[in-house]
Amino acid sequence: MSTYAIGDVQGCCEELQLLLKLIEFDCKKDRLWFVGDLINRGPNSLQVLRFIRSLGDQQITVLGNHDLHCMAVAIDSSKGRPHDHFSDILKAPDKIELIDWLRNQKILHYDKSLNAVLVHAGIYPKWDLEEAIQCARELEAMLQSNQYAIELKNMYGDQSEQWNPALTGIARYRFFINAFTRMRYCYADGRLNLTEKGVLGSQSNDLYPWFSMPNRIPIQPRIIFGHWASLNGQTYTPNIEAIDTGCSWGHTLTALRLEDNKRFAVPAKQRYSYFPHKHKKR
Repeated sequence: MSTYAIGDVQGCCEELQLLLKLIEFDCKKDRLWFVGDLINRGPNSLQVLRFIRSLGDQQITVLGNHDLHCMAVAIDSSKGRPHDHFSDILKAPDKIELIDWLRNQKILHYDKSLNAVLVHAGIYPKWDLEEAIQCARELEAMLQSNQYAIELKNMYGDQSEQWNPALTGIARYRFFINAFTRMRYCYADGRLNLTEKGVLGSQSNDLYPWFSMPNRIPIQPRIIFGHWASLNGQTYTPNIEAIDTGCSWGHTLTALRLEDNKRFAVPAKQRYSYFPHKHKKR
C-alpha cells in the first residue's frame, strides 16, 4: 500500500488520470491525499470533483481557497469573478451533493504513522501543531454547520491581520481561512501579507515565506502543502514539501509518495491560465 499526496489539480482531469496511470494507482490498496484547489482554472472542474468524490475512503482532501470560493459563489452568485471556471459544477444536477461533499472535507489532515501534515497553503508560523489542529477543527465545524453560508459570504478580505486568540466571529474565521488557504508571505511580527505571490527572492525585504519566518514555531512532522505554484515545488527547507507545480499554468501535476518521498509528475496538456510570475533562479 502506498500513499500519494497530489498537488493542486484545479480542474485538470486529463492530467490527473495520466498521473494516476504513471504511479500505477491501485484503488483497492493505495490512498490519495489531495492538497486542495481541486477545481477552477482548468477545463474540467466537474469531472475532477465527481471523480475524487467517487474514491470514497481511498482519498483525503483538504480544502483550498478555490474550493471555498466555489462554495461561496454557490451560495451567492455575486461573489463570482470573471475568470472563474467552475460553472459546470454550479449547473450540474448534483450541484447540492457536490457542494455538501466539499464543505465536509478537512482543512488540515495529520497522520502520525506517516509523520505528515497535509494542508493547502501552510501552517501559520506562530502556531504549533496542536494549536493548528485545534484551529482547523474549529473552521471545519463552522463549514459543516448551519452557519457556513453566512460566514463564507464574509470570508473575503486582505487585511494584514496578526493572529490573536481573542478574535471572534467573522474576523476569527477569516483569519483561519487566510492562514490555511491563502498564506504565502508573512511579516516578521506574524502579520499575513496576502497580496505578494512571487517566487522566493522577489519579495520586499520585510517579508518572509511562512516556512522560514524568524522564530517560526518548529513542527516535527513533514508539512505538505500546495497553493504556491511559483515555488515550482522547491522550498529549500527541510520537512517542508511544496507540491503545487502549476499544472493549470501549463507546467506539471505532481504526486509525492509519502513512504519514500519520491516525486512523480506529468506535463500539462496545455496552459489553461496565464502565469503571472516569472520563475527566478535561486
